[in-house]
Amino acid sequence: MTEVQKLAGFVHAAHYAQLGETAVEQLKIRVLDTLGVAIAALDATPLVAIRRLTESLGGNGTATLIGGGKSAPDRAAFYNIALSRYLDFMDSYLAPGETCHPSDNIGAVLAAAESIDSGGKDFLTAVAVAYQVQTRLSDVAPVRAKGFDHTVQGAYAVAAAVSRALGLDAAQTAHAIAIAGTANNALRVTRTGNLSNWKGLAYPEVGKEGTFAALLAQAGITGPEAVFEGNKGFKETIAGDFSIDWSAEDLASVRRTIIKKHDAEIHSQTAIDAAIAVAGQPGFEADMIRAVRIKTFQVAYDIIGGGEEGDKLTIRSKEEADHSLLYMVAAALLDGEVQPAQYAPERIVRDDVQGLLKKVSAQPEADFSARFPREMPSSVEVELKSGQVLSATAASYQGFVSRPLDWAAAFAKFSRLAVPFAGEKLSGDIADLIHELDARRVRELTELLAQVSLSRKTA
Repeated sequence: MTEVQKLAGFVHAAHYAQLGETAVEQLKIRVLDTLGVAIAALDATPLVAIRRLTESLGGNGTATLIGGGKSAPDRAAFYNIALSRYLDFMDSYLAPGETCHPSDNIGAVLAAAESIDSGGKDFLTAVAVAYQVQTRLSDVAPVRAKGFDHTVQGAYAVAAAVSRALGLDAAQTAHAIAIAGTANNALRVTRTGNLSNWKGLAYPEVGKEGTFAALLAQAGITGPEAVFEGNKGFKETIAGDFSIDWSAEDLASVRRTIIKKHDAEIHSQTAIDAAIAVAGQPGFEADMIRAVRIKTFQVAYDIIGGGEEGDKLTIRSKEEADHSLLYMVAAALLDGEVQPAQYAPERIVRDDVQGLLKKVSAQPEADFSARFPREMPSSVEVELKSGQVLSATAASYQGFVSRPLDWAAAFAKFSRLAVPFAGEKLSGDIADLIHELDARRVRELTELLAQVSLSRKTA
């Protein structure tokens, strides 16, 4: 058997009974969190444009768009993943050489599951498959250092998950995974330098193509059977040698993922906590700041601190702001939080944050780097014009692997994001259904999601 055939065997054999109570609860929390983040992005300018395009293209109408309307599963996958990805408020997985966002797969699985009137248990199982495949490939086959994007491993994950959701057999699943993996090797320039809308749309593209790959395989189209180990395959051209014994894998990787507390790139979470702590200390006055010094771990510095991936001081757009550790710490010091409001265009260009940004610096700390990814240690030191120095350090938070989010905390975040669009009753109904999803049908969830308003009802 080829390696993709072994992976397909794992996917095809995946069953709800394998999940376990804790994994099921955490999967439901990820679905709740992901849909809350998606709903909160409904009125974002790029998403309004994408919705108009999706509606103009049409489709067979078997999959629901969040906020109403229907399209083909692959187009619904793109739109719904784009919603959940745009705010950069989704979950994350930290591997030593790669960071990914497994919840990016949920929109594709949702579309596929609805298209065949799937039950909630099969939907949750398919989502668990996505988490397992993407996290394990991120563990052993990182690609960021070689100039490729983390969506590369996602192509295998989303095709596997959609294949499971559609009920493909093992052979069809292998072809779907092979097609998606061969065709979707994205460049890391997506997240370097001056960032564009594509930063938030790269995974929706992979989700769309992975869904289409599964539909192609279902129709009888074959893919390269040696996509991993073959001549000019994934190992030889990109990843290097690695191995995963899929026969020994479980479906519990969701428990190794983390949920964001702040609406910010994942590696910034503890630095933002530290900044908010400093802003709450006696003597702090934002207009008296002389300098802000951030110490963080190497990965954070490289990606969002001005290291390997470009300038983080020139901030003109949401995409640049939520990938600049310097901007996010400055906003936290001024506003006491980093939520979607901190990325409003008028907030980004305001003199106070642009002026403070020029006083912020970041550097990597060897001890902090050694503790990553078991922890995400960061410190923020603020020197005032009086000479007083205020500082704080943080290494984890509620939502981190060591401190998993419970349903109540997840619902609080969901409500804050969803209620402005859905109102309290519909938001509560969506959450209640998700919590009972293993006893419900996916179309019941999508019928509720179709009722969400495309514009805010409350301030």
